[in-house]
Amino acid sequence: MKKLVNVTEVEGEGLVALMGQTVTLFCSNYIYTGKLVGVNDNCVLLEAPKIVYETGAFTDKAWKDAQALPNSWYVQISAIESFGILK
Repeated sequence: MKKLVNVTEVEGEGLVALMGQTVTLFCSNYIYTGKLVGVNDNCVLLEAPKIVYETGAFTDKAWKDAQALPNSWYVQISAIESFGILK
């Protein structure tokens, strides 16, 4: 079913609103988590980043298998399918 929807852009929403928090990015191939410290038109920057290979139950306090990356990590915004705060 098609619906007419008015979209209103709100300043400071989305990824920008989560700056400084530990976020989880569900991307086309991987799941990344880390402290969101940068956002621009093309990518986001995570500090203390991890790749999540196995989530376990989303109600668990920790990921079942999350491997730390050696440095800060950039993720292309075009690869992000969804994002938020989980753990």
